[in-house]
Amino acid sequence: MSASGHDTLVQRLAMMLVKLNQGERLEPHALAHEFNVHVRTIQRDINERFGYLPLEKDNGAYRMSTAFLGRLNLKDIERFAALAGIAGLFPSLSVDFLRDIFDSRVETALMVKGHNYEDLRGREDAFKAVERAIIGRRRMRFSYPGAEGHKTYEADPHKLVNVKGVWYLAARHDGKLKTFSFSKLELPVVTPWTFEPDPELLRQLEADDGIWTSADPIEVVLTVDAQAAPYFRRRKLIANQVIDKELADGGLIVSARVGHANQVLPVVRYWIPHLRILTPKELAVELERGLGDFVSEGKRTR
Repeated sequence: MSASGHDTLVQRLAMMLVKLNQGERLEPHALAHEFNVHVRTIQRDINERFGYLPLEKDNGAYRMSTAFLGRLNLKDIERFAALAGIAGLFPSLSVDFLRDIFDSRVETALMVKGHNYEDLRGREDAFKAVERAIIGRRRMRFSYPGAEGHKTYEADPHKLVNVKGVWYLAARHDGKLKTFSFSKLELPVVTPWTFEPDPELLRQLEADDGIWTSADPIEVVLTVDAQAAPYFRRRKLIANQVIDKELADGGLIVSARVGHANQVLPVVRYWIPHLRILTPKELAVELERGLGDFVSEGKRTR
């Protein structure tokens, strides 16, 4: 599905959820006319995407069970709409899992920043274990690969964060925020030891578009040519992206405050030759060096 198609779907689902939350009845033919889609599309929305909701059917229309009316706020509605539109975002989207989302404690464990997803089938139990640790404020022990081999960590799990489809565990370790790719976590164990969540750490996670936070963020400024500019206008392709200036030729000057170079370099590499790093110079040099190494390696293997 295209980005615009997905956005249209999420908007439709969100509006339908608002109606349900306010006690309105969903009549498929009327909704099909309102959203300019086929009635079968609305029926699929209700029967499949909203299959986990406590709906009651009345003379061909659907309404939310009275016990659940008004329980969703605007943030909930936006999140549920996105969730219902992208089932693969979560490693296990069973009916029980979706019903769990109505529990506000579970919502505090998850943070989604993106529209794609990685396949975590087979790791549902580990995912739920980490989720339970976050909700219960229990320290976790796990093994994680690094440059010097696997290392055992004991850390305070704060959030499971989905960034552009990849799940990360954001945890406090040795007094600092560290992020771990969930797919690389091994042997996760929930310990009996409890901890108090760090409000400042949670605030940083909420405010930042990515999962790399730093006490000394990098201020990056880039030029985007006219060919790539529409994509950067449409959505943030770099964490914390801000459009500073529209150029006469249709290009852009874009800035971003990032916690790690990897929030910028992969994007620039993907968009070469349409992007150029203006500052910091060290980052531009790192980019050129990496491209030079890649070219040299290609020549050696021919």
